[in-house]
Order: sequence, then structure tokens, then C-alpha cells
Amino acid sequence: MKVSNKIYECREKKGYTQEELAKKVGVTRQTIISIEKGNYTPSVALALRFAKTFKVPVENIFKLQ
Repeated sequence: MKVSNKIYECREKKGYTQEELAKKVGVTRQTIISIEKGNYTPSVALALRFAKTFKVPVENIFKLQ
């Protein structure tokens, strides 16, 4: 199974740069790039940090395909 995400869309909506988002969730900019490209699936803890940062349910960001 593959996990798709809407990190890019959420980040753009909030007006965050990749670097700003990385600092907010505690990862590197490279990690954000990898997640946005679909090359890396974040841990549950990191997915929850994204949800908290964007103030949306985690299901709105990540989907199983």
C-alpha cells in the first residue's frame, strides 16, 4: 500500500515555506521535500504533528491508496 499526502497543498494554503514547516514539525527541509514528492512516508507521530500544525484531522492530509 502507498500513502498519498496533501502536505504541499496544506503548506501553500498556510503560506509556509518548506523551511518554516520543517521547523514547526521538527524535521529537516529535505524531509519535507521527500514527503511532498511521495518518496517518504512519515511516522504516525510526525503525521500527527502535521495535523496539529495545520489544525486539520490527520485523515485530511494522508490517505491510503
